Amino acid sequence: MDNTLLQRITHNPNICHGKPCIRGLRYPVEFILELLSSGMTTEEILADYDDLESKDILAVLLFAARLSQVKSIHRIAS
Repeated sequence: MDNTLLQRITHNPNICHGKPCIRGLRYPVEFILELLSSGMTTEEILADYDDLESKDILAVLLFAARLSQVKSIHRIAS
């Protein structure tokens, strides 16, 4: 199931400057995360953006969870 959800997140240098987006649409992962963190519910987001599906929101959350699983962070510049 995880791989199926993650396939909904695409990277295309010609769409949103190569940021991870939902299914090649112009909805960057970061935008959906911002909506969720502002307090919007999944249902509200889906009502506002007709071309999104509930699995897209789950894919965004899974993608963000995977990104947060880094082992360590090193400073490369100060």
